[in-house]
Amino acid sequence: MFMKTLLIIIGFGIAIMGMESSDFSNGFFPADKSKGIEFLSLSWEKALSKAKAENKLIFLDAYASWCGPCKLLKSRTFTDEEAGEFFNKHFVNVAIDMEKGDGRELAKKFKIRAYPTLIFVDGDGNPVVLTEGFVNPGQLLKFGNHALSKHKN
Repeated sequence: MFMKTLLIIIGFGIAIMGMESSDFSNGFFPADKSKGIEFLSLSWEKALSKAKAENKLIFLDAYASWCGPCKLLKSRTFTDEEAGEFFNKHFVNVAIDMEKGDGRELAKKFKIRAYPTLIFVDGDGNPVVLTEGFVNPGQLLKFGNHALSKHKN
């Protein structure tokens, strides 16, 4: 009986350890990521074209794969339902690793100094406003509203 209980505990522990910490943004249960910000898988040029055609700003999550605060943004801020509704309606949302592909050139263009850097960019590729570091959902919504107020329609 002891051996069976021990094996069950070990198996459960291995299963828990195999999950990413982002799977537990609401304590033990995974967040419903379908309600958060939808990041589109677009090249930078296609994101610019889409933003211009729709008269929207691009919301760029400039991140690095090793960055802890970037991972917190993905698991705690970008999964927020209210942020998702607002950002999906008003912006073309793109997340790009600044150390790979298009990201290297964008990091130079926007003079990225820290990760994460969150940037609002117009359809011509001009930065409107940016911030560095982790933000919570409320701060992100304020930042998004600030970007909209700066955007000339």
